[in-house]
Amino acid sequence: MSKIEVDAIEPQSGTTLTVGGAGDSVNVIPGAIKDSSGNIIISKSGTTVTLGASGDTVSVASGAEFVGGGISWQSTIVTGTTLSAVAGNGYWIDTTSNACTITLPSSASVGDQIILVDYARTWSTNNVTLDQNGLNYQGGTDNPVYDTVGQTVNIVYSGTTNGWIPISDDDVADEGTIPTYPLEFLLVAGGGGGGQIRGGGGGAGGYVISNQSLAVGSALTVTVGSGGSAGLPAGSGSNSSITSPGLSSIIAYGGGFGACANQGTDNGANGGSGGGATDSGTAGAGNTPALSPSQGNNGGTGAGAPGYGAGSGGGAGATGGSGSGSVGGTGGDGTASSITGSTVTRAGGGGGGAFQSGGGSGGPGGPGGGGNGTNAGSGGSGTANTGGGAGGGGNPSVGSAPGGSGVVIIKVATANYSGTTTGSPTVTTSGSDTIMTFTGSGSYTT
Repeated sequence: MSKIEVDAIEPQSGTTLTVGGAGDSVNVIPGAIKDSSGNIIISKSGTTVTLGASGDTVSVASGAEFVGGGISWQSTIVTGTTLSAVAGNGYWIDTTSNACTITLPSSASVGDQIILVDYARTWSTNNVTLDQNGLNYQGGTDNPVYDTVGQTVNIVYSGTTNGWIPISDDDVADEGTIPTYPLEFLLVAGGGGGGQIRGGGGGAGGYVISNQSLAVGSALTVTVGSGGSAGLPAGSGSNSSITSPGLSSIIAYGGGFGACANQGTDNGANGGSGGGATDSGTAGAGNTPALSPSQGNNGGTGAGAPGYGAGSGGGAGATGGSGSGSVGGTGGDGTASSITGSTVTRAGGGGGGAFQSGGGSGGPGGPGGGGNGTNAGSGGSGTANTGGGAGGGGNPSVGSAPGGSGVVIIKVATANYSGTTTGSPTVTTSGSDTIMTFTGSGSYTT
């Protein structure tokens, strides 16, 4: 091995001093590079080279720069759906097969740097989302989405106020603000249970259509209301709802239960649609609480003596029919929607019950899942996942019937559909849209 011992080495020209040539390995012996006072200024342990000693301040002269050592480029091409990024690293992100969510460090120091590169020029097809992991991004709190072909994102942490800031991202958009896209919702609450003796029909569950624009990454919690229980008295239906941070809750209110004669419950209950009355009772009011647009309609009144035909439950589309003589009222009509691509009617009111000994007959349930009333025994149940009210029971009676459970449907353009759901909704497509039908509670993340 040859050795050079000199007092100083200076570049032959300019200000750049090169040690070794391309492809050469330059060995640094631990403790071998010292200043004129004998202090170690460059040391090496294993594969780590350290500038200065503990307590030293290392300065870089004006105009000088470190070349090839500031970012550690990762040799593995990232092809997965997730990545936890580390400060100081550069990553090649290949989204040929899927989108990728990159989680930034949960803590960072000023000057920390991360570089991301569109390896296969596919970010415009499958986007890259940066999960801020609790730190700001350009002063914002929304997870940025990068979707430009061939894009390079070079971010540096600036401190707690503005957080990560791109020093280069090939994009003039403010990526601290997440793009939004439209969704359409249909919510139907659970229908009311039917009354037992000369029972009023159960009111249909509240019926709500809503159009919203939400940011990418919004978490929607879906609750599907159950039908009102059978019993003496019967139960009202439960609410269906969608909730999300930053979004006013969307609630469809449960249908009111139908009345039951001679049990102190001659009045139908209020609800999304009102329950039917019996004898001389009062029909339940629909659209309770009062909302605009209306969620449903009032129930029908009872005929009283001598026929005792009971009133029916109100429906989303029409008021419940009142009893006439010995005949129970016809359940209020439901409302039709084509949100799934096919026209389906939901939220019909339950038919009113009647008095068998008086030769009466129960009223039919309203279109949209309303159960039929009867003149003896229990009425028909509301149809599941329509929010239909149950039919009223007859006299004599052996029980009452439950209302139909509700449903929540979400429609979004297929191009915007994330596929992130819980609760196992039925997912279908119609034209350029994807439709999620929830018959039980769950969630969807935009």
